[in-house]
Amino acid sequence: MTQRTFSRRTVLSVSVGLLGLSALPVIADRLDTRMVVVKDPNCGCCGAWIEIVQSAGFEVTTEHRAGTALMRYKIDNGIPEAMASCHTARIGGYTLEGHVPVADIRRLLKERPDAIGLAVPGMPYGSPGMGPEDAREAYDVFLIQKNGNTSVFTHYDAA
Repeated sequence: MTQRTFSRRTVLSVSVGLLGLSALPVIADRLDTRMVVVKDPNCGCCGAWIEIVQSAGFEVTTEHRAGTALMRYKIDNGIPEAMASCHTARIGGYTLEGHVPVADIRRLLKERPDAIGLAVPGMPYGSPGMGPEDAREAYDVFLIQKNGNTSVFTHYDAA
């Protein structure tokens, strides 16, 4: 029977490598908190939504575009016309359209479906940034598939 011994250098190298690998999930979570929001500079409800996602721990950078430039950005990022709202965000490889709740953003980033992203079309009253949640109207958050089809990701009942 042969006994194998490892040098201190080998043990140290393997330990450092394993320690580095254990940090990858933390690094990935940090990267997923960075969000770019593209919005009309005159839209107040977009600012309210941004404050909500920032208070939930997301790092938000804002870009201003108006009119056709904003619509072109939505189209270029896979948002069907029927799903359009006031602002568009990009996070973790996904596109978010409109007043998507924080819980749905986190679920999207955790589940990582093969999709374009999420949309809350229009501006439903009581969605994040659109008035008090305790007075909200019913609305759906849609998952936008890569082929342009949509399905309900989450349904919110009226308050």
